[in-house]
Amino acid sequence: MDFQTSVRTCFQKYVTFSGRASRSEFWWFALFVWGGQLLLSIVDSFVFGTVTTYDGGFAAETNMPVLSGLFGLATLLPTISVAVRRLHDKDRSGWWYWIALIPLIGALVLLFWFVTEGTRGANTFGPDPLGNSPRDDDDGYATSSIPRAGH
Repeated sequence: MDFQTSVRTCFQKYVTFSGRASRSEFWWFALFVWGGQLLLSIVDSFVFGTVTTYDGGFAAETNMPVLSGLFGLATLLPTISVAVRRLHDKDRSGWWYWIALIPLIGALVLLFWFVTEGTRGANTFGPDPLGNSPRDDDDGYATSSIPRAGH
């Protein structure tokens, strides 16, 4: 799946929490959201400037996240739904997304699940998004181009 198809698919499945999402669909959309947030944060700082706040005698400057905040709201549900569908590709319930609430360890576990290959063939949550179906004689090894002896 390419970048445009991934972004289009994630917005078409805005709040679809069923089915499966391939690694490429998840990571292309994550790149889109990250890049959009970065770009809009820069635009926010130029257009809306920064705000100086005084807390306990210390001055802190922060930018007004108007555009990046709206973008974050617009992409919140698609981001959660593609993450849940990615967990489904690993044959895990979407409720595992809550593991992210465990500091550091939860995020690392989710990251591991997001970067590893999903289950091949159909699983509890639907057909393989890549169209792979395991063969009966598939033992996890690549098929050799050398003919088998005796055949």
